[in-house]
Amino acid sequence: MSRIGVVALALAIACGAAQAQTPPPATPSVDPGTKLNFGATVGGANLERTVNHAGPPLNQPDQGASYYYLATPKRLVIAVQVYDGGRRVPQGSTSPIVTAEFSNELTSMEQLIKGNGYTNFERPPVPSSCTYGATTFRCITYGATSPTGRLYSKLLLTGYQGHFVKIRVDWSQEPSTEQRRGRGRSAGFHPRPDALTPTAPSGSA
Repeated sequence: MSRIGVVALALAIACGAAQAQTPPPATPSVDPGTKLNFGATVGGANLERTVNHAGPPLNQPDQGASYYYLATPKRLVIAVQVYDGGRRVPQGSTSPIVTAEFSNELTSMEQLIKGNGYTNFERPPVPSSCTYGATTFRCITYGATSPTGRLYSKLLLTGYQGHFVKIRVDWSQEPSTEQRRGRGRSAGFHPRPDALTPTAPSGSA
C-alpha cells in the first residue's frame, strides 16, 4: 500500500463527524520521518496545527512531530504523532517494542485523565487489534466522566517505516446525550475507512 495508506485509513475512524464549520485549516503537512501526507481535512475535522518536537523550544528529536485536527461542532479532536522514541521501530503492531510503548502510553493517559479530575475511568481489560485495509493497529477505547459530560478516547499504535504512528481520537458527550444513549457509547464508535482519500507523495510506493 502507499505510504499515506497507514494514516489515511486510521484517521478515518473519526469520519462520523459531519462537515465542521471551523476556521480555515492549517497548511497540509508532510511528515519528515515517513513522508506521510497530512491533508487539510479529515472527515470534517480541520488540520489546526502541527508541532515539530525536534525543534526549539522542545528540542526532543525522538518525539518526532504531531498533527492536530479539530471538529468543533462535534466536540472531536484527532491527534497523530509520528516518532521513533530514539530507536528503529519494527513494522506492525505485534512487536515487543510496539506493545510496550502502547502499554506505557495507556498508563500515562489514564494517569493524566484521573489527575485532571475525571472519574469513572473505564476501559476493556485488554487491548484489541484494529485493522484498516492492510494495516493493523494495537488499539483500545476508554472513557471517563467530568461535570460537563463523558469523555471518550480511542488510542491506536503501530510501527511504520521505522517509526511509531500513534493516533488518539477524543470526543465528548453532554450529560443529556449520555442519558439518552446510555453508557457504553465507546462500544458503538465504528470506523469507516472509505471516508478519506489523500494522496501519497509523488513517486512513493
